[in-house]
Amino acid sequence: MAPPPPASHKARKRKRHVRSYSMQLPSKPFPLASFLHPLRTSSMRRLAIPTVLITAFIFRWAVTYGPHSGENTPPMYGDFEAQRHWMELTIHLPISEWYWYDLPWWGLDYPPLTAYHSWLCGKIGSLVNPSWFALLTSRGHESYNHKVFMRATVAVSDYLIYIPAVVIFTKWCSRATGTDKYDRIIALSILLSSPGLIIIDYGHFQYNSVMLGLCIFAFASFLADRLLWGSLLFVLGLGFKQMGLYYAPAVFAYLAGLCVSFGGAAANTRGDGGNGNGINIGGLLKVDIQTLALLGITVISTFGIMVAPFAIFHGPDRTALEQLGQMVHRVFPFARGLWEDKVANFWCATNIAFKYRERLSTPSLQKISLLMTIFAILPPCLLLFLRPKKRLLPWGVAGCAWGFFLFSFQVHEKSVLLPMVAMNLVVAGGLDRDLLSWIGWANNVAMFSMWPLLKREGLGLQYTVLTALWSWLLSLHELPSSLYAKILHLGVYAGAIGLHIAELTITEGIVERFPDIWVVGNVVLCFGAFSSMYIWVLYRMAEEAGLLDEYAVGGGGEEEKERLKKVE
Repeated sequence: MAPPPPASHKARKRKRHVRSYSMQLPSKPFPLASFLHPLRTSSMRRLAIPTVLITAFIFRWAVTYGPHSGENTPPMYGDFEAQRHWMELTIHLPISEWYWYDLPWWGLDYPPLTAYHSWLCGKIGSLVNPSWFALLTSRGHESYNHKVFMRATVAVSDYLIYIPAVVIFTKWCSRATGTDKYDRIIALSILLSSPGLIIIDYGHFQYNSVMLGLCIFAFASFLADRLLWGSLLFVLGLGFKQMGLYYAPAVFAYLAGLCVSFGGAAANTRGDGGNGNGINIGGLLKVDIQTLALLGITVISTFGIMVAPFAIFHGPDRTALEQLGQMVHRVFPFARGLWEDKVANFWCATNIAFKYRERLSTPSLQKISLLMTIFAILPPCLLLFLRPKKRLLPWGVAGCAWGFFLFSFQVHEKSVLLPMVAMNLVVAGGLDRDLLSWIGWANNVAMFSMWPLLKREGLGLQYTVLTALWSWLLSLHELPSSLYAKILHLGVYAGAIGLHIAELTITEGIVERFPDIWVVGNVVLCFGAFSSMYIWVLYRMAEEAGLLDEYAVGGGGEEEKERLKKVE
């Protein structure tokens, strides 16, 4: 038999797997970057975000095994009971009663979107077990299954809103600043591992991540040039929690800067100012009327839709105006005073020397606080208005939030989350060592400032583990290059550790005479640190805007200047 004819094609050679070149690049010198370095290969890159999200969930859920606010502490319990009670009243009472019902027992004092969120969670929870939210008889309910459900609502809200917002923000911010994909994943991990938000939402028990997520969605939309979507999302953030006002002046300044230009330049940085919709004023000022009008319509209509049900279904005993007035009164409780508990801002820290509440009336304090807050937020807002660049937006929002926290009226210690989260966002635009040192140190100080609250609620273990883990992941023992920053960081760390040791070891003598001495020491130390952070944010913002270029020594930094020109 004749041999078979030779094959008409050659056997395919097996492709040799070549390791991604990016994997051969060195990892950044801190443990978090080292953990993520294997995901730098082309074959593993698609697993980067799922890995980060799963790890973030493990950390978050581990915190839920600790106590919550007001656990087993009648008669009022705490924030856990407040959130549960809002679910109870929204599913059982007509909307006309939501802001009026039994106000001494955790009366609803958040904007309408929180009420709608409470209604949705309460409806779902009632399907599982109606006794959890039974009207009146469920007050102080703390069964194990109910706590699991409540913790789950925080996690679901977090993963539906906050975490997608952070993922999208890091994407658009990295594009705006020229950051590579590996750095973007590291920045995402840093943002999701920030200890303050985790311990307050999953430990203390709140839904701050919903408001913050909506605001971050808005910032991402602005970076993507979707101004109307961004405005809608930001209004939703304000509609969930009024503390979003910490960001509002910076957002307004940024959007106004896009609509207004000077000297006949384009009306905005997107390059569409010459579309014929602008109005020239004396050849010196040009206003993009169309964009400005659309932004105004978006903001007003979004607010209107949120509050419309309260005006329409105002009930037979009240008018629509009375209903809306009560909502505003509950959302802005100025009667509570200048600050709540001991908070590390200007008023509480300097109250040691000048007793504001004793020497000044509440109206006077409100006016003085307003003036000082305006003065503090003016620099970042003015810079955003005059130079509405994408890379400046996170810095401007952070500076504005710090100004509010340090000087505004009626501040709670948990409010530090707003400037802290905004400050964390800047890592999406770059990961230089000094920046990470400042961000890491700032988060640790924010955690320490909340220590009196966390200690009172039995969250000492979670506080210690999260702070230590965060410090190790970012190698915070490596200090910034500046001598001033080194002294500042070491001094605050030494002061915080010293106060912790004193609190544990000194239980008699001076403590009996001054029972709040350690809390006051915490406030004064953290106020000094937060003031330094505010100044540092303003400095970095001015540096990013190029205002310090003419003062640079030796004319260096040409490569950085070229990079900034490309991402204008």
